[in-house]
This record gives sequence, C-alpha cells and structure tokens, in this order.
Amino acid sequence: MSSDVLIADQTDHPGEPIAVTAAGAIPWRAGRDGLEVLLIHRPSYDDWSWPKGKIDAGETVPECAVREVWEEIGLKAPLGIPLPPIHYHVAAGLKVVHYWAVKVNGDSLVPDGKEVDSVMWCAPEKAARLLSNPSDVVPLRYLQDAHGRGELDTWPLLVLRHAKAKPRASWSKAEGERPLAATGSRQAQAVGRLLQAWKPMRVVSSPWLRCVATVAPYARATGAKVKLAEGLTEHKHQRSPKKTAAVIESLVDKQRPVVVCTHRPALPTVLKQLAEHMPSHLAKLLPAQEPFLTPGEPGGLPRGLRRKETRSSGGAVQTVRRLSQAPRLDPRVLSPLTCGTTRSSRGIPCTQSRSTWPTKPHQWSFCGRSCWPGGSWMPSPAVSPGQRW
Repeated sequence: MSSDVLIADQTDHPGEPIAVTAAGAIPWRAGRDGLEVLLIHRPSYDDWSWPKGKIDAGETVPECAVREVWEEIGLKAPLGIPLPPIHYHVAAGLKVVHYWAVKVNGDSLVPDGKEVDSVMWCAPEKAARLLSNPSDVVPLRYLQDAHGRGELDTWPLLVLRHAKAKPRASWSKAEGERPLAATGSRQAQAVGRLLQAWKPMRVVSSPWLRCVATVAPYARATGAKVKLAEGLTEHKHQRSPKKTAAVIESLVDKQRPVVVCTHRPALPTVLKQLAEHMPSHLAKLLPAQEPFLTPGEPGGLPRGLRRKETRSSGGAVQTVRRLSQAPRLDPRVLSPLTCGTTRSSRGIPCTQSRSTWPTKPHQWSFCGRSCWPGGSWMPSPAVSPGQRW
C-alpha cells in the first residue's frame, strides 16, 4: 500500500511520533471576483489537493515546500505567511504537512504531467468542496481569514544571527576580524540555501567579518544587494542600543523584503523593536530567554535565525517556528584576498592584497571589485568604487 493512502480519520493524536514529514503551499491570487486559490489534480490518486511532498534527506521544511511547488507546477515564488500544519494517518503512521501561502503574480503554471496532470483556479468555497482530504480545509480557512483581515499579502523581514565563529579566547586580533569556524562555514552554506525560500533581494549586515561571511553565500548565489550597517555591530550596540533599533525601524518603514544579520548581544534589541509592530499575542512568542539567545553550538543552523512576516500595510509581524538543523558539508577555506584586476591602460595587474578581511565598509572596494569567502571576486553589491558609508 502506498504511504500516501489514507487509512484512518484525519485526527491528530497528541504525543504520537511523526512518521512522515511533508511540506507544501497554497498558491493564491487576487482575481476579478476576489480571492482565488489553486488546486492540483493527482492522477495516481484521482484527488484534488495542494502542491506538497515529502521532505528529502538533509532538507529543511521551507526548502521542501519551495522545491515541491516548483517540481509539481513549475512555480518559483517566495513563501508567504505560514499556515497551520495538518496531521493525518497514512500506512507508515502519522503524517504532518507544513503549509505556506504563496502569491502568484501572473506566473505561468505547468503541471509536471506525472504527479500532477491539471490545475484549477477557484474560489475558496469551491476549493473546500473539492478537496479530497478534509484536513486540507484547515490551512485554506486560515488563508481565507488572513485575506479578510488584510494580512495575507506580506513582505518578509528575516533576522539572522551570524554562524558559529572562532572562539573569542583563541582570537588575539581585532574583534571585527574574527572569522567563522569550520562549522560556521558549513552553516553559512546551509543558510544560503534556506534563505532562498523567501529570497529577499536586500541584505543588511553588520560589517564585522563573521556576519559578512554568513550572508556571503546567499548574496553570491542570488545577487542580492548587500548593505553594511555599523549600528548592527556588537560594539555599536553596546554603546548605543538606540542606533541598533533605528536600523531595524528604518527597514520596517521601507516595507521591502530584507534579511538582517547581526550578533547575539544585539538580538534582544532587534526583537524588541520588531515587537512594537506586532500584536501582543504574537510579540509574546518572540524568544526572550535561553536557549534562543545563547552562544552558538556546533552543527545545525545559527540559533538566532528567525523569520518575521510584516503586513504590506505596515501592520503586524508574525513569527515562524525554529528551523531544523542543516546537513554537514565540506568546510570552505577562506583564502587571502588578492585584487588581480587591471589598474592601467597597459594592462598592469593590481598587486593589492591582504591576509585578513577588512572590517570597515569602505575597505571592501579594490579597483571597483569586492571579495567574498574563498578568495573569489565579484562586482560589489553594496559599495561603489571609492564610496564610503
């Protein structure tokens, strides 16, 4: 019997272990007649449901949701608000499916022809009648209610604590130059993949090396614009927490998708500032004590990674559960930085080099180029030649 064949009622049993974890999304759009959602038809089961699938080894739940939507209907879109997960029994045991809302902006949808042979846009009321699994109505109703409250069309603000750095006790140079540990380099690669589930094209980071190195894989993979904000450093936060809060407030005011990378001591200030834009019942869900704000541990993702959703109208911020650990990857080696670009009409290569990473934003420009982990060079997404912040 297939592990996806329902064999019992759709009731969650508290304390029962999860046998199957899956993730998916409910695509939605604002049609002429109001809210519409997308149903998929699976020929192997002859049923109507939402795009979803089982999590792969080493994959996080958000990554699984994005991949399954792409594989089944050819849609590449960032995740929106989280929806309630559903639980039901299959042959293998208790199954949980995590859902997100995904806004469709005129994208052409192409069923893969194997798992999905057709799709249908319809009103939520019609979708509720057609859904083969009654539990699938639960996230639909939540999405419908969010739309009625004006909280469905959102933009993401992601808070990221830097990956694991080398211990302070073993570092004798400037604190801003303390690099990532080997574990941290693996974490940065994992975070680079995970952030693509929301794909904000703006990154605001502390200019200290361990924060820049954490967001570098993501910025390199997506071409996201990177801005270095001195107010997000440990020292600046220690001297003036108000400046750290001002950085966060400015990002909320701009209402554009963004990921913020900072340090553990600054996290309480960052979260407190975000709480001012949240309803009280959501603000209470923000981490305020151990273990969320403790120093990092080997393995997994940085402990400070959290996601917020802010309404397009500048309203509430919603929280998402903590993300699972990432697989171990081969560590990256941070090479010395060498410019190597041509600096004259005679083709003489530039000989500027350094064995440590710069700590000041304006130092990231060498002849109009910028360096990222591994010694590779790319056009600067944040600093123009000669520009100072």
